[in-house]
Amino acid sequence: MGIPEPNLAADASAAATPRAEQVAALNARYRHHGATEVMGAALTEAGRIALVSSFGAESVVLLHMAAIIDRDVPVLFIDTEMLFTETLVYQAELAERLRLRNLQVIRAADIAQEDPDGTLHRRDTDACCALRKTRPLKAALSGFDGWITGRKRFQSGRRAALDFFELEEGTGRIKINPLAHWTPEDVQTYIEENRLPRHPLVARGYPSIGCAPCTSPVKPGEDPRAGRWRGQQKDECGIHFVNGKLVRTGANA
Repeated sequence: MGIPEPNLAADASAAATPRAEQVAALNARYRHHGATEVMGAALTEAGRIALVSSFGAESVVLLHMAAIIDRDVPVLFIDTEMLFTETLVYQAELAERLRLRNLQVIRAADIAQEDPDGTLHRRDTDACCALRKTRPLKAALSGFDGWITGRKRFQSGRRAALDFFELEEGTGRIKINPLAHWTPEDVQTYIEENRLPRHPLVARGYPSIGCAPCTSPVKPGEDPRAGRWRGQQKDECGIHFVNGKLVRTGANA
């Protein structure tokens, strides 16, 4: 199943108010519900929805929930062509184990032109993230009404007030965060109780996993995202930003 074409006839400005009302209503209705119920609501009440997954350290939780509800949900995986080999192997094995029937691997089409020697990340990490992740995902999501993320309140300051449902500014899409209220212990308990396979790099000190050149192990006591773009004023790749604008906060700020 391919990625649907955007509805160019839709009037985004006219849809903004009803969309905002829908988000408010969903948050009110599911305020005291759990992640599974929120996931179910996303797949049945929010329109055409995709699950965006990095197949990282905690991704198996949402992938497992989605597989229980609907194995045909579109799962978008951005292959930046700089991922750890372990991530690629884990992605293939996990998709097969969970029997995900609509996995879509997304790659940028212009890497050879804009980063021919693969060194852009050394000169400009923001530009590299935009090239390899943000722009490809934006294009892939163009035909969807919303998308499911694995963001959680505990992960950084910018996520501390995260709701289950958000209106994405500039697109009118709904962003769904079923695990918004989960703690690290909740994540680990779910993985253990459901006997789910962990990303192999977690055992080697990588609690947050991105591209290989920009991810390092985390020492005991450090913020879980301290290994992402270590030493730089950056802790997000840009995917979750408003209109692509970078706000530098969090573990490395």
